[in-house]
Amino acid sequence: MTRLRVLMVSDVYFPRVNGVSTSIETFAKALPGFGVDVTVVAPRYGLEPDEPGIVRVSGRPVPRDPEDRLLQWHEMHRRTAAAAARCDLVHVQTPFVAHYAGVAAASALHLPVMLTYHTLFEEYLHHYAPMLPAGLLKYLARRFSRSQCNAMDRIIVPSSAMRERVIAYGIHKPVEILPTGIPLDGFEGGDRRRFRARHAIPEHAPLALFVGRVAHEKNIGFLLDVTATMRARMPEFMLMIAGEGPARAALERDAKRKDLAGNLRFVGYMDRHAELPDCYASADAFVFASKTETQGLVLIEAMAAGLPVVALAEMGTRDILLPQQGAIVAPDDVAGFADALHGLLLDPEMHRRLANDAKAFSETWSAAVMAARLAALYRDMLDGHARQHTDERWIRAGAHPADRHQA
Repeated sequence: MTRLRVLMVSDVYFPRVNGVSTSIETFAKALPGFGVDVTVVAPRYGLEPDEPGIVRVSGRPVPRDPEDRLLQWHEMHRRTAAAAARCDLVHVQTPFVAHYAGVAAASALHLPVMLTYHTLFEEYLHHYAPMLPAGLLKYLARRFSRSQCNAMDRIIVPSSAMRERVIAYGIHKPVEILPTGIPLDGFEGGDRRRFRARHAIPEHAPLALFVGRVAHEKNIGFLLDVTATMRARMPEFMLMIAGEGPARAALERDAKRKDLAGNLRFVGYMDRHAELPDCYASADAFVFASKTETQGLVLIEAMAAGLPVVALAEMGTRDILLPQQGAIVAPDDVAGFADALHGLLLDPEMHRRLANDAKAFSETWSAAVMAARLAALYRDMLDGHARQHTDERWIRAGAHPADRHQA
């Protein structure tokens, strides 16, 4: 089997922690086992040097969101073009400078170009531009997405809900559903007692965990309201929020107003390898209330750690939650969500059964399973691209493409 060389281009990557960074890294590590070598062109956040398989591009902090980078246009185009010259296919991961650099390089080199549509921007923009009408922002986001997607040869989305949405935008290019897998062995063996002692969480306190970017669209305020309801039923109940983001200060103020200090822990960013397994092991349930998630990788991570999930089944999380293997789909109201969580924490047999189901279900979402599917998509896309260019050469020569099969 001939090895393929794929260039992934992105406006975000580690050390910036989010779902896109995780997806790129997970695929880049798993794909070589299926005959695909990956080079990533991504931002430089500090002094990170280039390293094997990773090309860094300078940028400046994004206004109102300094964790992210606005990449230097000319440097991104130059370095992307140079890396693409050694590759067979370009895979765009984000819709900003990286998108235009990837498309330009693929066009100049006559390479096929693929896009993973990670983020449903129409559901996010109003949090960051509240001065503009929500309807206008949604219209602009859809028009922008339609234009970018239709410039691709193929589009990948991480869930069936995302596929329905982007097709409704008027996208006429092929759209494939391919979630990001997870490295299952990275979330086992955490130390519950050590983590709880470090963060002053009583050993026997019922503990629910949220892991993710602490952003307004994650609907974490809903979980604070659930915590207030749970406290009335279980005074020792605690919610732990692991992550950083622009909504943290507002959430801390809200928690103070609700007098939740004794029932809440903000533990910040967790290193995925050194700390996150302990963080998952310390909890009794994983809770999630986002309505805009395109996939919800943290749900699979929690399940791989043997942690039952209580969550809203909205957008991309539906594919994970609706089978109800290791998870409880909670109602979209505070009292109903609290009822579901309370019932789980009071029933050791249910907890044990859901924990076992969660680990078994997570195996169907492994990094290897998803990487094998992506490698097959790459090869199919390259074959189609080769056939298309052969047909175009026959047309330029004055023949019908079907004639080449008889030649």
